[in-house]
Amino acid sequence: MSAFIDLVGPTLSKGKETINTADALAGKTAVALYFSAHWCPPCRGFTPKLAEMYKDALQAKGLEIIFVSSDRDEGAFDDYYAEQPWLALPYAARDLKAKLSKKYKVSGIPSLVVLDGATGATITTDGREAVMEDPKGENLPWKPPSFWDALGTEFLKGTEGETVEVDELKGKVIGLYFSAHWCPPCRGFTPALVKAYTEHLQAKNCEIIFVSSDRSASDFQSYYATMPWLAIPHGDKRKALLSSRFGVSGIPSFVLVDGSTGETITTEARSNVSADPSGAEFPWFPKPVVDLTSGSIGPLNEETCLCVLMEDCAKPAVQAAVADVLTPLAEAAKAAGDDTCFFYAGSVGGPTEQIRQLTSLAPPSKGVPQMILLDIPDNGGFYTSDATEVTAETVKAFLEAYKAGSLERKQLA
Repeated sequence: MSAFIDLVGPTLSKGKETINTADALAGKTAVALYFSAHWCPPCRGFTPKLAEMYKDALQAKGLEIIFVSSDRDEGAFDDYYAEQPWLALPYAARDLKAKLSKKYKVSGIPSLVVLDGATGATITTDGREAVMEDPKGENLPWKPPSFWDALGTEFLKGTEGETVEVDELKGKVIGLYFSAHWCPPCRGFTPALVKAYTEHLQAKNCEIIFVSSDRSASDFQSYYATMPWLAIPHGDKRKALLSSRFGVSGIPSFVLVDGSTGETITTEARSNVSADPSGAEFPWFPKPVVDLTSGSIGPLNEETCLCVLMEDCAKPAVQAAVADVLTPLAEAAKAAGDDTCFFYAGSVGGPTEQIRQLTSLAPPSKGVPQMILLDIPDNGGFYTSDATEVTAETVKAFLEAYKAGSLERKQLA
């Protein structure tokens, strides 16, 4: 229960009463965080439906819900919460609300995040879909299928009807290629992936499976005919399961999975195909410190990111020295469960110019690196360091000051 106290604090609201968090959540099968606000029309449409399901079945099945308000003032919160039959995070706990929104990457409302009632571990961030599909809670707590369950047991091999069983994939690196012929970037990337596959990926024990978003079976067939790997049939329910599991929101997307364990290797292998055309570093395990110009920059918009910009001091020895400083710090952060990501830029490229523009940083100064912390999930916040050298001490001091709340928060333009 300490996990929930850390998440939502020692007390919660229950109507107009204040109750102990541990007592309120004791013995629950699952706990759902309901991110919502009265000013949001989709929220006002969804809340009565959720309340009916909660009272009719879900509460009795062991689900507790905590309202996490995005209302603009306490009066609006009070009026809206009066319509709701569950618990709420006190409106005054704005710091906890911000941390929860950031932790679960809530970018739109209404959003329902379902957590394990015993451990607080995330079960699904798509609880809204789960309750709408199962209003009686027959499958509560809606644990998503394992990778192997979502992947299924049989795949197409070519367009002549030949199939391959999943057992033939186990032990390999499995690449899931989310793509569609109607998508111009997909049509541009597919030939590059075919080249990589035929020249080195297949020889390195990698098998790719096409997961289609084509709009018709004929489009699927004609597009798949250009590919030398396996495919999930068009219209198969596995497409939705896999897209949800890997958070695929845009295509083309190339995901790599360890076929021995079912563990995800990387969800950003698309950038690696071009950045490492010979596959020298395949299977492209994420590096603790990433070059901003490499293309593997997905976490910039999702996590707190420390970036060292040094476009005008880009000698290889300087870059190597910075990477040597950042790498053990990044590894230690990961081991401690800290989601902070570490980047550097030794040359102009990728998002470096946009970062300077959005943060109003001065142009690069020869020989002087600039350290910034981007906290885009916090409504576009960022922080700057006065350090003129990148050492373990200056980086640690910068991070510690951020965590202590002693840095001036600035706003991206």
